[in-house]
Amino acid sequence: MEQRKNEAYVTWGLIGINVVYFLYLDWVGSPEDPVFMLEHGAMFVPYVLAGEYFRLLLSIFMHFGISHLVNNMLVLFVLGNYLERAMGRVKYLLFYLACGIGANLVSVAYDLCLTSMGRMPDAAVSAGASGAIFGVAGGLLYVVMANRGRLEDLQVKQVGLMIILSLYLGFRSVETDNLAHVAGAVIGFILAALLYRRPQKKQ
Repeated sequence: MEQRKNEAYVTWGLIGINVVYFLYLDWVGSPEDPVFMLEHGAMFVPYVLAGEYFRLLLSIFMHFGISHLVNNMLVLFVLGNYLERAMGRVKYLLFYLACGIGANLVSVAYDLCLTSMGRMPDAAVSAGASGAIFGVAGGLLYVVMANRGRLEDLQVKQVGLMIILSLYLGFRSVETDNLAHVAGAVIGFILAALLYRRPQKKQ
């Protein structure tokens, strides 16, 4: 009963949704084609500003190719299991969605700021669970810190090193929305501070 209670059903469900939607997109077209992805819900700031707000959510379940999907889902599987067990299923689900949407909103706000300064924003088509997953990493960092530097077999330095390494690899790629990654991690850390409560030890 205790093992079943601790199973990360939400994380598996999120992975399942990502995989099923990718298989659907691969069946009807090419997930590596930006135009095709744009037609099926990928992030594109001008379209969001025109009222297509569903892209803020739908795009976090879309991926540009199998390697993009596999890499993200592996990280989500590892980190999501820890955070879901610590936070609880309902809070974790809301947390995940909020991080993904929040990261996309930061990208929208950034483009608006560039426009207001008379600069032309880079209107790129983007998709992927990375913003939400960086949110999970940021949230997990807070949870580990709140538990005096250790959660199960995780330590602060392990989570922190993973975030730094992932950001470094992202900044080395011109095709990565690094702002969404940083925003996701910061949003995740803040939301975890608001949502997570360290369990009290039984007397």
